[in-house]
Amino acid sequence: MPYFDKNDLERAASLVHEHMPPTPQFVWPQLCEKAGTTVWVKHENHTPTGAFKIRGGITFADWLGREHPDVGGIITATRGNHGQSQARAAAAAGLKVKILVPKGNSPEKNAAMRGFGGTVIEYGNDFDDARIEAQRLSQEENLFMVPPYHRELVRGVASYALELFTAAPDLDTVYVPVGCGSGICGVIAARDALGLRTEVVGVVSTRALTVKLSFESGELTETNSAATFADGIAVRVPVREAFEIYSRGAQRIVEVSDDKIAEAIRIYYRDTHNAAEGAGAASLAALLLEKDKMRGKTVGVILTGGNIDTEDFATVLLGKTPHIA
Repeated sequence: MPYFDKNDLERAASLVHEHMPPTPQFVWPQLCEKAGTTVWVKHENHTPTGAFKIRGGITFADWLGREHPDVGGIITATRGNHGQSQARAAAAAGLKVKILVPKGNSPEKNAAMRGFGGTVIEYGNDFDDARIEAQRLSQEENLFMVPPYHRELVRGVASYALELFTAAPDLDTVYVPVGCGSGICGVIAARDALGLRTEVVGVVSTRALTVKLSFESGELTETNSAATFADGIAVRVPVREAFEIYSRGAQRIVEVSDDKIAEAIRIYYRDTHNAAEGAGAASLAALLLEKDKMRGKTVGVILTGGNIDTEDFATVLLGKTPHIA
C-alpha cells in the first residue's frame, strides 16, 4: 500500500507550486562521463531557501493552520535547512517561531533562519541534543513542536520526486542522502504512487551511520556521535516512522567518507558551477563510488541543498575536507 496515492502528491505539488516554481533536473555531460552512466541531477539547491526542506514547510504550515488553528507559535530543532523552511512558512502565517540548533551550528544558516523570522537558540552538542530541548520547551512555553519527520513534511518533500519522475520516468536508480528521512521517504512514496520500479538508494556519511546500521540490522540503532561536516545528514538517533518506510522501500544504504563528499562538492562546482552543501553532494559521491555497478544505467542524484558556509566551501575548493571533532 503506497504511503500516498498519486492524487495526494499532485495536490501537495500544486500547493508547493503556489509558493515556488518546480526546480530543474538536468543531465550534465561531464558528470555522465565521470560516472559512466546517464546522470540526472535534481537541483533542490535552486529553491527559495536553497534546499528541499522548503517544500515540507509549505505543506506542514498549511496542515497546521487547518488542524490546529489556535496555535500561536511553533518550535523545532534543526541544523539549518528544516529550520529555514519552518521559519519562512510559519512566520508568513503570523506564528511565533523558535528554533533550537546545536552549539557551533553554521553561522550562515543561523543568519538565514533569523532572516526568515525565526528566533534561534543554540543548545547542546548536536542535533539530537537540540531536538530533546526543543521538545521540553514546547511544553514549557506552549509552542507546537514541529518534529524532524512528519507525514505532512514528507507529503511536501515528495513533490520534488514527483517532478523528477515526471521528467525522467525511466530512472533505474535514485541516490538520496538520509538524515532524519523525509527526503528518502518522499522519493519512495512518489515512486510507489507512480508504480515505478526505480531502486532507491540512501546515502550516509561514514561518520554518521545510524541509518545504515538500522537498515542493515532491521532495528533502530543509535550511534554515539555524528561528527560529519555534512550537517544535513549528521544524525545519531534514527527516526522510527522514517525507518519503517525506508527499511522496506530502499534497496540499500551506502556510506561515503567525508573526503569523498568534499570531492563531490568540487566536482559539482567544476563541472556544473553549482554550489552543493555536504549532504547535497553525498548522493553524487555514492554514485561515483558505485559507478561500476551503475555503468550504462540511467541514474538520478538529489542535490538536496547548496547551503554550505563560505569558510567550509573555501576549504573544500582548496582540496581539503572540513573537520568536525
